[in-house]
Amino acid sequence: MSTSLFSPLQIRGVTFANRIGVSPMCQYSSVDGFATDWHLVHLGARAQGGAGLVMTEASAVTAEGRISSADLGIWKDEHVPMLRRIAEFVHSQGARAGIQLAHAGRKGSMSAPFHGERLLSAGEGGWTPVAPSAIAFNEKYAVPAVLDKAGIDAVVEAFAAAARRALKAGFDVVEIHAAHGYLLHEFLSPLSNQRTDEYGGAFENRARLPLRVVDAVRAAWPEERPLFVRISATDWVEDGWTIDDSVELAKLLKRHGVDLVDCSSGGNVAQAKIPVAPGYQVSFAARIKREAGMATAAVGMITEPVQANKIIEAGDADVVLLAREMLRDPYWAVHAAQALSEPGSWPVQYLRAAPAGAGERRGVGD
Repeated sequence: MSTSLFSPLQIRGVTFANRIGVSPMCQYSSVDGFATDWHLVHLGARAQGGAGLVMTEASAVTAEGRISSADLGIWKDEHVPMLRRIAEFVHSQGARAGIQLAHAGRKGSMSAPFHGERLLSAGEGGWTPVAPSAIAFNEKYAVPAVLDKAGIDAVVEAFAAAARRALKAGFDVVEIHAAHGYLLHEFLSPLSNQRTDEYGGAFENRARLPLRVVDAVRAAWPEERPLFVRISATDWVEDGWTIDDSVELAKLLKRHGVDLVDCSSGGNVAQAKIPVAPGYQVSFAARIKREAGMATAAVGMITEPVQANKIIEAGDADVVLLAREMLRDPYWAVHAAQALSEPGSWPVQYLRAAPAGAGERRGVGD
């Protein structure tokens, strides 16, 4: 019998070979939003490495929805062919391909992090970011323009159009990014949303835009394909968004056709003190799964195979998503299989280097 980590998972019409996923990780390697050979090799290597799900980085649904000018995008049809090539290669390695749809909100128009955290000038192609309220993330960021109702409507349609492009590109999973202090999280949190209209104030109002986006994406995305939402389960500061809020949001998301909540945290308050430690966010995934009756993904400082397996075995989450550990070891999944005495799932081209008894890679349709 397979260990829990290597048991298959079916969500709607999609079956994942195991419970290991590559978490979205910004590469800041695009020009005008286009995926490049870097993205193909980066994501392709992790598909070769045995993960059941490989997610792209945050992919901007509008040009102004980027964090930086080097972000990946899916706001125009011309982005689709290279994304399709990446999805096809991921499929060829037996993995499922997911794409994260994102809008950076007030955290947009910044330089790539390896060029320093600074606001882009107009000469560098900078733009005025938008947000629910005119509150800058911190002193290094721009004071955003307040989204009016026409702007809100345009954001909703941009997410739906991006989902339609994701379908053309052949992705199996769409994830809506509503975490880490980006636009949808900004609407959710009372710290960044100080509106007095129907999009601000009470919890139901602050959740209105995220739910509108979910409805629009679900309508554009085939019924048989899963829809995920990434949330920050807490702002980690007093009077901010809380895990209690996240449980209530997850209940609503489930009613609106979301299949899995990807449970991260933080990112909306610059001075938040986050108690980072191995598995520090797993309890959020466990509580949402238990109280909202919603499938969840656990993410954050998950590095060891035994640790990951225990999370699934205990029922604390349905999937574990790894980020930095996948950068350190693209073949983490096949190495985890070896550590847990599971049959290997190596690419057939690499079997000569695999441990004795490792099986060859199988395609999704095999």
